[in-house]
Amino acid sequence: MYLNKVILSLLSVILLCNCAGDNSLHSQQSSKSEIGIVNSKGDRIITRFNAPEGYKRVTTNDGSFARYLQNIKLKPEGAAVLYYNGGRKSNNNVYKAVVDMPIGKRDLHQCADAIMRLRAEYLWQDKRYNDIHFNFTNGFRVDYSKWMNGKRIVVKGNRSYWIDKTGVDSSYKTFWRYMETIFMYAGTLSLSKELKPVDVKDMQIGDIFIQGGSPGHAVIVVDMAINQETGDKLFMLAQSYMPAQEIQILTNRHNKSLSPWYKLDFGNTLYTPEWTFNRTDLKRFTE
Repeated sequence: MYLNKVILSLLSVILLCNCAGDNSLHSQQSSKSEIGIVNSKGDRIITRFNAPEGYKRVTTNDGSFARYLQNIKLKPEGAAVLYYNGGRKSNNNVYKAVVDMPIGKRDLHQCADAIMRLRAEYLWQDKRYNDIHFNFTNGFRVDYSKWMNGKRIVVKGNRSYWIDKTGVDSSYKTFWRYMETIFMYAGTLSLSKELKPVDVKDMQIGDIFIQGGSPGHAVIVVDMAINQETGDKLFMLAQSYMPAQEIQILTNRHNKSLSPWYKLDFGNTLYTPEWTFNRTDLKRFTE
C-alpha cells in the first residue's frame, strides 16, 4: 500500500511537471503568435510595422532614398492627421499612422507636394543640392542650387524667370521657402511628366502611383516585403491630401489582416482609401 502511494505521488509530480511544461510552451507560442503587424512602440515605419508572417522586409542600402523612407519618423500610435490650420482629419479607416513632419501654415502641402517634399528632404539632408529640382506646371525648371545661391523666381501669367535677389543661403528655412514655391506652382500634372513609367512587377520603394490632373492624386511606396518561399511581394503607401495635411500611412481597407501592407498582385486596379489608381499609374524619379 505504501509503495502504491509513493508511485501515485511520483506520477502526480511528473504529470504536473509535464502540464507546466506544456503551459510554458503554449505561453511562448501564444506570445509569438500575438506579435502582429503593428508595434505600437515603434517610432519609424521600419519599427512600427512588422512584415506579415512568412514575409521579410526588403533590405535597402545605406544612404538610399528607400532607406530614408523606411526610417521616416512617425507620431505616437493613435495620433490624428492635422491640417495646415491645426484642424484634425477624422480617420474613417484612412490611415494607420502619421508622419512626424511639420507642413507649414499654408494650404500648400497636398498630395504631389508631399512626395516632392520627401524626395527633396532626402536630397537636402544628404547635401545633394544640385539634384534637387522640380518643374512648374508651365514647364519651368526650378533648381534648388540657383535658389540657394540667391536667385528668386518671378511669375507673370504663364511666364517664369529668375532674378538675382539675395546672398547664398543653404539653411533649412530658405530650403522650406523654396519648397513652398514649388508647392504653389507644381502639382500632380507637372510631377507626372517628370517621372518615368514603371511596370508594377518591377516596383521599388520610392515609386509613385500618380494621376496628373485637376484634381489628380499621388501616393508613394514607402516600404516593401517579400515572401521568401513564394516570391510574393507586399508594399506600403503614404499620402497627403486636400486640404494641406500631414503625411499618413494608408490603411488597406480590402485586406485588414495585412493592413497597412498591400499585395503586389492587386490586378489592374489599386484601391486606396481616398483614390483609385490603375496598374499603369506607377512611376519613378529618374535620378
